[in-house]
Parts: sequence; C-alpha cells; structure tokens
Amino acid sequence: MADAKVIPFDDDRSRGSRGAGSRRRGSAAESAPVGEGPGGEVQPLPVRGAAAQDPTTDPDEPDESPGARPTTEGGGEEGGEDGGLERRVAAGLSFLRRRLTGDYEVDDFGYDAELTDQVLMSLLRPMYEKYFRVEVKGVENIPAQGGALIVANHSGTLPLDGLMMQVAVHDHHPADRHLRLLAADLVFVLPVVNELARKLGHTLACAEDAERLLAQGELVGVMPEGFKGIGKPFGERYKLQRFGRGGFVSTALRQGVPIVPCSVVGAEEIYPMIGNSKTLARLLGFPYFPLTPTFPWLGPLGAVPLPTKWTIQFGEPIPTDGYAPEAAEDPVLMFNLTDQVREQIQHTLYKLLVQRRSVFF
Repeated sequence: MADAKVIPFDDDRSRGSRGAGSRRRGSAAESAPVGEGPGGEVQPLPVRGAAAQDPTTDPDEPDESPGARPTTEGGGEEGGEDGGLERRVAAGLSFLRRRLTGDYEVDDFGYDAELTDQVLMSLLRPMYEKYFRVEVKGVENIPAQGGALIVANHSGTLPLDGLMMQVAVHDHHPADRHLRLLAADLVFVLPVVNELARKLGHTLACAEDAERLLAQGELVGVMPEGFKGIGKPFGERYKLQRFGRGGFVSTALRQGVPIVPCSVVGAEEIYPMIGNSKTLARLLGFPYFPLTPTFPWLGPLGAVPLPTKWTIQFGEPIPTDGYAPEAAEDPVLMFNLTDQVREQIQHTLYKLLVQRRSVFF
C-alpha cells in the first residue's frame, strides 16, 4: 500500500409509500340494503354473543367476552408476540427486497440512511451499550435543526471514538439527528472500510465537503488532532495535541453555524499504546504501527479492545453567526476561537477524569 497522505482539514484545494393498497369487491349479499331480507321483507339485525342471550345488555357497551377480542392468525391477541413477530418478519423481508432490487437512496456522499438505521447502528449498539457502557451528557446542547460543527478530542489507537459519538447522537438526540464525520483519506483507500464509512455518512476531511454538508443543515463531526491524537503514546493520554491551523473554525464562520465542543473519556485506555514500530508503519503505509501490552504479541486476540467505561459530554455551543463574512479570513480570530474550543474540551476532560471512579467501572 502506498504511504497514506493526510489531507489537512483547512486545505483550500478544490475536490472535486412503497406498498400499494388493495381493494376487495363485496358479494351480492353485502351490497343489499342492511336489514332487508328476501322479497323486501324487513328482518331484525342479527345479534351475536352475550347480547343475544341477555336482553338487558346495553348495545353501546363493548362486548368483554373472550370471543369478542380480535385475534391474529396464529391464535394470539392482536398486538401480541405473534403479531409483533409477523410485523418484524414482514419488515425484514421488505428491507431485503429493497436492497436486492436497488430500491433505496444514497446521497451524493454515499450516505445510506436506511442501511445505517436498520443495520449498521444495530451492529454498533451492543458495543456502545454493553461493552463500553457509554454515558452521554449534554446532548441537548446539539441544535435540534440546522447545521452545526461538533469538535472532539481523538484517541484510542483505532478510531472507535468517532463511531461511538455517532451512536450517541443517533440514539439520544431528541430530534433523531445523525452525525456526519470527517475522516482522513486513509479511511477511503482501505477495502471494505471505505464502503462502510461512506454508507455511515463519513466523508473526506476537507473544507469543501464540510461546508457543503453544513449548508445542507447537517451535523458534522471533526477531530482536529488527527493522527497526532489517535496515535499518541499512552503516557500522554488526555493531553490534547495541536488543533492544526484552525481550518474547522474558518469553515464554521463561513457557514455561520455553532461549534459544539465534545469531550470523550474512556477511549484512551482501550489500546494502551506503549510503542510504535515506525519500520512496519512505513512498510504498510500507515502513519504509525501500535505496540500494546497485547498486540501483536497475542495475535488477533490482542486486537480486542479493553472494556473501559466511557463518558461522552457535549459542551455548550459557541456561536459564530455574529461575525462578519470576512471574519473567516482573520487569522487572529481563528486562533482565538480555536484556542477557546481546545481549552473547553481540555477542561471538560480533566473534570470528567476527576469524577471517574475507575477506568472500567
């Protein structure tokens, strides 16, 4: 594999109802006037159930007899387990039919909303809920509508923190919003990973793609530390690395969207990186090749992350819509806003670490 090239976020180079209802015709008996018998003779309406035996029964009261309850074909009551199972099977078959026939939509970036909601999030959710037991705070700070830029710290040797952020927003935001992550170009040259990233809504970490998504009212997530953050030694855990040249601030200013700082605690310890084999990294075209207490010494088993306890906290948004359009070109303003975001994330990290009882509980 060729050496991975990291494209800086602030690089200004251009880069380029399905079901149909049915109607059933009635029989001749059904089309006759109600209550009229053969030869035009008026007949009394038929009475069934308890009301036929008890003349004192009020016809306006519902029949509570067991035989009056609607049942499904399987014999259970309507809405019971059998009915729920049938609905799930029908929904699954309908989903499979759409996938096989190509009757689904993806956007210009390759985001597949249906596949993400019904399959990919379901695969990530057990890791989120059961393995890392993620606790989410401050999700109400994310706007209910319109574009916003979520800026987070990056750590963990492998970028699982971004995926857990996506699940947090998807499952906990009251407006059912979805987070679109900006990723390094290495993600889009790896087989399988490339396709899955596109389906999840990820796109290249460049200003053009970010501005286009924000203009469409999307939530966009960025981790300005990049490989410097995710590949830092274990001894430097929870110490934020440099945030680049403030490209994310310039993008937010151009679109007038708020910046939401996000702090993630727990990801630093899933793969304690105690060394870096630079020779293997160059051979494989990776920015680093991690050495942990378990990897590569235990083989594939060493690639299993440690089950740490996570906390993801979204901070108060920093507005940018009050600045003039030319503010995006002001280096002093960009530096100040970048430093403000960085300091807010770092301060929250320290606060969460003090509150944490244990790495694993």
